[in-house]
Amino acid sequence: MADRAQVLEMRHITKRFPGTVANDDVGFDLLEGEVHALLGENGAGKSTLMNILYGLYHPDEGEIVIKGHRVRLGSPNAAIEAGVGMVHQHFMLIPVMTVAENIVLAEEPTRQGVILDMDEAERRVKEISDRYGLAVDPTARIQDITVGQQQRVEILKALYRDADVLVLDEPTAVLTPQEAKELFEVVRSLTERGKSIVFISHKLNEVLEIADRITVLRRGKLVETLPAAGATEASLARLMVGRDVLLRVAKTDAQPTQPLLEVDDLRVSDDRGIEQVRGVSFVVRSGEIVAIAGIDGNGQTELIDGMTGLRSVDSGSVRVEGSDVTKDSAHGHLEAGIGHIPEDRQRRGLVLEYSIAENIALHDYRSPPASRLGWLFPRRLIQRARALIRDFDVRGGGPTSRAGGLSGGNQQKVVLAREIERDPKVLIAAQPTRGLDVGAIEFVHRRLIEERDEGRAILLVSLELEEVLSLADRILVMYEGAIVGEFPPTATEEELGIAMTGGKHSGVAA
Repeated sequence: MADRAQVLEMRHITKRFPGTVANDDVGFDLLEGEVHALLGENGAGKSTLMNILYGLYHPDEGEIVIKGHRVRLGSPNAAIEAGVGMVHQHFMLIPVMTVAENIVLAEEPTRQGVILDMDEAERRVKEISDRYGLAVDPTARIQDITVGQQQRVEILKALYRDADVLVLDEPTAVLTPQEAKELFEVVRSLTERGKSIVFISHKLNEVLEIADRITVLRRGKLVETLPAAGATEASLARLMVGRDVLLRVAKTDAQPTQPLLEVDDLRVSDDRGIEQVRGVSFVVRSGEIVAIAGIDGNGQTELIDGMTGLRSVDSGSVRVEGSDVTKDSAHGHLEAGIGHIPEDRQRRGLVLEYSIAENIALHDYRSPPASRLGWLFPRRLIQRARALIRDFDVRGGGPTSRAGGLSGGNQQKVVLAREIERDPKVLIAAQPTRGLDVGAIEFVHRRLIEERDEGRAILLVSLELEEVLSLADRILVMYEGAIVGEFPPTATEEELGIAMTGGKHSGVAA
């Protein structure tokens, strides 16, 4: 890669926030047509560094050079004018507007300089999407297209503004495996056309597949920049965490006892009244982890909502330790002993404007020792939060820090701490490691195994087959709203994949 021109260099970047140094004398560079991966634990400073590049933050020290020119990126507009585009992990799209309207927003084509020309906007969007192989319908509304297509819209927004440098922040965190493969094809297509990509990810196998070079940050400092060729998942994990990491959880055989969660012939419809869960039945016993595997959109979300009281069920029943909680409220399900790690931590797991201490107390702030006779004791909330922050290694803030100011992975740790600390009988964990780094994944997996061994019944819902095979004692495959088979943890990804797509399988009939 020595013959490629350097398009970006960040020199000696330092960024301080109250109580922490997010970036400490960090250097980073990018070559033309290169995919340069940025790795690090949650809170290592990756997003801060890229937010500086995109003009959202200004560095306290250091400089940025783009195509040989020193630049001052005081705003996202300045970054866009310099040829930098960013696709955030949480998309910045307006659901009720069309694809074309989102892409051209603030740079709309007009007739006579005043009349919005949507025909021209749709033509331009189609031309760009065809050029880069990003197939998407310009007239479709954002709320009606898939997550993978929404990500394409975000990329097209940057390309429409002539971005030469694209920052992809956790681009596969919300994608199915098939959508991730399609994204990699798009990335390769972009680099072949001279675009340069910064690829932020926690998935080491993906980084090794797509990256040319890899830069690792740890606690705000640059650890090493190395070629992807010759690196391994184990070596990268060691650089990220500073120690050897178990990439596959160690566990003993499960010793299940009495049923704690019983779901019988459950049927649940979505907001449109279309049935998404079709007669699902299963049992989870004390001391075991049962995983539900399946491609996203096959009824998993509606199933979880029905089991946790977040959505009313059409028919069937949910019982916790023999007690029927089917018609109970979400609070009633919590009181019955269900813990819930939701798949969307920002929308359903946290109140982002609340502090960490307040979020940890959400379920039981009405009860002692948090309160007594209607009086709330903030110091007790803070003491409790401080202990859990230490035990669950939450980085980037203290008990009074705003939850919305944490990185996504540390937000997930706060949710995990709250749900596990309540000592539930049943723990429903939906995508519990989405957006976590390898060290945090190892920690979460170990805690789930510990909870299993202490007699909890754990239902794991995950899109990651590696995680399912690593943690589960039994695996249920869900397809088009129904359980289509049961497999042991010795099953192969190929066997599960066939069942997940509706093919014939050798698993136990549901």
